[in-house]
Amino acid sequence: MLVNTREDTMSNIASYFGVDAQKLQKHYKHKVSGYKEWDQLSHAEEYLLYPENITESLSIDEVSLSKGELYTFVTNKNINVKNKGSLVAIINGTDTKTIQSVLEKIPIEIRNKVKEVSMDMARNMGLAIKNTFSQCSMVIDRFHVVRLVLDAMQHLRISLRWDAIDKENEAIKLAKKEGKRYEAPEYSNGDTLKELLARSRYLLYKLEADWTLSQRKRADILFQKYPQLHTAYKLTIEFRAIYKLSSKEDARITFNKWKQKVVESEIKEFNTVVNSLEYHLSNILNFFDNRTTNANAESFNSKIKNFRANLRGVTDVNFFLFRLQKLFA
Repeated sequence: MLVNTREDTMSNIASYFGVDAQKLQKHYKHKVSGYKEWDQLSHAEEYLLYPENITESLSIDEVSLSKGELYTFVTNKNINVKNKGSLVAIINGTDTKTIQSVLEKIPIEIRNKVKEVSMDMARNMGLAIKNTFSQCSMVIDRFHVVRLVLDAMQHLRISLRWDAIDKENEAIKLAKKEGKRYEAPEYSNGDTLKELLARSRYLLYKLEADWTLSQRKRADILFQKYPQLHTAYKLTIEFRAIYKLSSKEDARITFNKWKQKVVESEIKEFNTVVNSLEYHLSNILNFFDNRTTNANAESFNSKIKNFRANLRGVTDVNFFLFRLQKLFA
């Protein structure tokens, strides 16, 4: 089903009444919409703030509105993002001081009502939240944590693939010098080595029980050829299982055991991940208090991106923000 943009709708209305579409759009913006009387217009380029929408549980995330420029969005969790009242703040930029200076405009007694804020692993946002909502618990979203571990495993696979490509190129050059045509060896499933590594991407995201027959055969060949990648896969599955635990202390103990396995594996990519996880560990483990995620912020961001796409991009950022606050604030 196609969604009409505002421009499409305006063009249809203008055509029906026999008036110029651009003039009608300008009339709507400057006379009908209330944009010129907007109480936050004077500082819309810097920030929008709706302290009346603050609840005990908030989310913070970043979104690109126009030309790659990032804005920080603060939303609440207690109101469905389809309804008004979900938007707490929109801040131009992601710098800690910028975010903090805007959020500190909210009276301290209102800020102290916030008990929990979910976020990704961005250090700047963590610092801003820590300094402005001093009574809250910060929760790092499990999706971002698990993705970090998955990325480490995939980085190892990609490194092995490029190594296989380099070796194949050398073999091709050598065959040319000898006046021969190089034919890459195939495994029992018909994959060459570089194809094996490329086609294994998705099976590594899945649990073994969810593999198809062809994926199981490919995984057997892959892990026999690269035992280190098999170790990385098992470490990833074990880490994901931590989030099935119900106790924060059990999660801490299991994480420390997992960390020891990483050290013994000597896989560089996973050692790097451990260092990052240890830095954020207390906020990661806060997930187990209420099992809070940042899913509502991701859903909110998705709605903004769809809204932007329906408008075929953002030409006037301030007016776009005005329309956002009409929908969500």
